[in-house]
Order: sequence, then C-alpha cells, then structure tokens
Amino acid sequence: MQNIAEHMEVIGADGVHIGTVDKVEGHSIKLTKKDSGEGSHKGHHHFIDKGLVAEVEGQKVRLSANADVAVTMEEEK
Repeated sequence: MQNIAEHMEVIGADGVHIGTVDKVEGHSIKLTKKDSGEGSHKGHHHFIDKGLVAEVEGQKVRLSANADVAVTMEEEK
C-alpha cells in the first residue's frame, strides 16, 4: 500500500473509474474533491478504506469490489 500516491486513479474490480487519490491518511485513501461524488456529495472529500485495495497497477489503484459497490462503502468527511 506504500505504492499508493497522489493523482493515481482509483478503479473498481470491474475497471470503472471511482475517483482520484488526493492522499493517503491513516488506513484510508482520500479522494480529490473535484472527482469525488455527485449531487449532494459533490464538493466533499470521500475516503475509501485501504482494506478494499486489491492491487496497485502502475498508476491505478484497483479495488476488490466493483465500482457500484465500492462507492456505497465510501465515507464522507
């Protein structure tokens, strides 16, 4: 997980874009505001637990859950 860096793309197990890494904070990946959430969630930072990370492939962080499931597990702060 040390390989996760700023500006990496976060994708679901199905390859669907979820967001862009802002930074890693503790056990969570903080997504950028501009690429995080829609509607009432827009403009807020969202966090994904690093436990959902399946692997880091080049500049992509692939999660173990499909995108539609992973976004329901995001935390808003």
